[in-house]
Amino acid sequence: MKLIRAAIVLVLVLTAVVTILLYPAMPDLVASHWNAAGDVNGTLPKFQGLLLIPLLMYGFCALLLVLPRIDPLRENYRKFRNYYEGFILVFAIFLFIIQLMTLLWGLGIRVSPNIIIPAMIGILFIYTGFLLEHAEPNWFVGIRTPWTLSSTSVWRKTHDRGATVFKLAGVVSLIGVLAGPAAWLFVLVPAIAAALYTVVYSYWEFRKEQAGKTG
Repeated sequence: MKLIRAAIVLVLVLTAVVTILLYPAMPDLVASHWNAAGDVNGTLPKFQGLLLIPLLMYGFCALLLVLPRIDPLRENYRKFRNYYEGFILVFAIFLFIIQLMTLLWGLGIRVSPNIIIPAMIGILFIYTGFLLEHAEPNWFVGIRTPWTLSSTSVWRKTHDRGATVFKLAGVVSLIGVLAGPAAWLFVLVPAIAAALYTVVYSYWEFRKEQAGKTG
C-alpha cells in the first residue's frame, strides 16, 4: 500500500516537474484537442493549456483518496484498498501521458493520439476489470445500480461479470491502436456496451433473486 501511494506521489511530482521544465519552450498556443485523424483541432493559451491536466490529476487523486473516509461502508475499502489505490495510480499515469503528449506536440514532436489514447484507455479498462473483481459493496466505487446496492449477492455476481466485460472492452480498445482514424470507435463502443450490459445484468440478477424468494 505504501509503495502504491509513493508511486502516486511520484507521478504527481513528475508531472509538475516536466511541465515546469518544458514550459519556456512551449509555443503561445498548445494543443488541447485532436480530431479522429489525429490532427489538432483545438488549442489553448499555454498557461491554461498546460495547467488543465495537472489540475484534473491532482483534483481527481485528492477526491479518490477522500471518498473512502466519508463512505458509510468505509470498512469495506480495506478489503480491496490495494486495487483501489492501484486504480488511482493507473489513472494518474494516464493523465501524465496525455500531458506529456501535449508537451511533445508543443516541441514539434507529433506523437499520434490514435495510438496513445486507445492504448492507455485499454489499459485503464483492463485494470478497472481487476478493481471490479475485488470491489466490496460501497457507495462510490464499482457498478452502483439500485439492484447491486440492494443485494450483496447481486453486487458480487454483477462485479464478477463486469470484471470480465471491462477486461474485454480493454482488449478491444487496445486493438484500436491499429484502426487509425476509427480508433475512437474501439474505445467508445465497448465502453458504452460494457456500461449498458452491466446495468441490465444487475437488474436481471436481482429479478431472479426476488423470484426465487417469492417462489
